[in-house]
Amino acid sequence: MPDMLVKLYELDKYLIHTPPEVNDLIIRKPIGPEKHHLIRWVGSRFFGAWASEVDVAMGNQPMTCFFAVRNKKPVGFACYDATARGFFGPMGVIGSLRGKGVGRELLITTLLDMRNHGYGYAIIGRVGPADFYRKTVGAYEIPNSDGSVWDTWMR
Repeated sequence: MPDMLVKLYELDKYLIHTPPEVNDLIIRKPIGPEKHHLIRWVGSRFFGAWASEVDVAMGNQPMTCFFAVRNKKPVGFACYDATARGFFGPMGVIGSLRGKGVGRELLITTLLDMRNHGYGYAIIGRVGPADFYRKTVGAYEIPNSDGSVWDTWMR
């Protein structure tokens, strides 16, 4: 899976607001007492390594992780600067809410935060849903990027 690049300085043309189909959705950064709960939540619903990346992102100053919350329960998350500076991800949304705009809200909110902190570009590493990123924020594949920062990962 290749990496993709997003021009954050062109992000405004993708900001036409389409409200998510999910009522009472809040996108926010967590507070300290929520950390242990959210790391466990990510690890149990997605991928164990993502829980580690959420832990790193929540420890960054400023924090580089957002959660989608509905009825005081997490339903999705997105991070950046978790494995490498300038990298967006990981991002996950619970299965029952996929395709309803939650991922789009998390993606846009997180990329805007990156731009507001001085990044000109965001790299989305080892992309799965490339069409989603292409359509939502104009991401494009980085040539010859089949290897990635995760290739050195100790297992």
